[in-house]
Amino acid sequence: MVQEFEIRAEGPFDFARSARFLSTWTAATGESTDTEVAFGFCSETDGEPHGVAVGGTTGGMRVRSDRPIGGEVRAEIARMFSLDVDATGFAEVGRRDPVIGALQAQRPGLRPVCFWSTWEAAVWAVLVQRTSMVQAARTKTRMAVDLGPPVTVDGYELRAFPSPVRLLEQRAEVDVPVVKRTWLCGLAEAALDGALDAAHLRELPGEEALAELRRLDGIGPFSAALVASRGAGHPDLFTSAEPRLAKRMDEAYGTGPSVKAATAVADGWRPFRSWCAFLVRSATEEQLVAARSAARPAPVGSSG
Repeated sequence: MVQEFEIRAEGPFDFARSARFLSTWTAATGESTDTEVAFGFCSETDGEPHGVAVGGTTGGMRVRSDRPIGGEVRAEIARMFSLDVDATGFAEVGRRDPVIGALQAQRPGLRPVCFWSTWEAAVWAVLVQRTSMVQAARTKTRMAVDLGPPVTVDGYELRAFPSPVRLLEQRAEVDVPVVKRTWLCGLAEAALDGALDAAHLRELPGEEALAELRRLDGIGPFSAALVASRGAGHPDLFTSAEPRLAKRMDEAYGTGPSVKAATAVADGWRPFRSWCAFLVRSATEEQLVAARSAARPAPVGSSG
């Protein structure tokens, strides 16, 4: 039985921008157009596979699922598109920080788009180590095709990424280097023990969430930030361990290679440090240059 419901957004939200981001995100799975995204996922709540098709509405998002789902699973879907966060205060960060304000103006209503589960984010964090994102995406897709349960919604035939239980059952079929397989099995066991529970990670201050994740084998500082921010959807954390973000911040702010300077800039992003990092990281070079130019004070004596 197909079920349809709506998730309302608190603050600005543009679903089409989320869909366009997904269509270019190497790690994403599913089918995306400007008006609809269809995907399968194994719920953190009940472990069951679900197929959903989501589209934009005025002030939110509509969801069609392949079967009735409860409030906790609906909350998972909201988290995937950062609709579980009240974004009414996000504009204030842009008023304090002209670069962020310019990036917000370039893509109004864009919120971070997360992995379909914290577990999936952790798997990606392992797969992408010491290889290209393209190769990691191929491996992740192969895992879904070989091990993931099939789901169908709105005419889309999809595969949900395998649950931790399924990966442990079929560990011999996971075609990755031995050390990565060992890490993945460890993460699967950790997920079953609640260590990757999104609600728990979200309750912690950002630094504490990162510290907990770094205790897991295969999860370093960069991986921990990825899992917490783009898996659990933590809105307010920052790590200087991500080389690409540091480079982008230098392009936007001229901070140079200084970790101290980058951290000082990010402190001004509170309580939306993850969201601001997403805007900076996902921007094109042209958008970063334009934001930096727009944020510069006008020369003394210039006229409008």
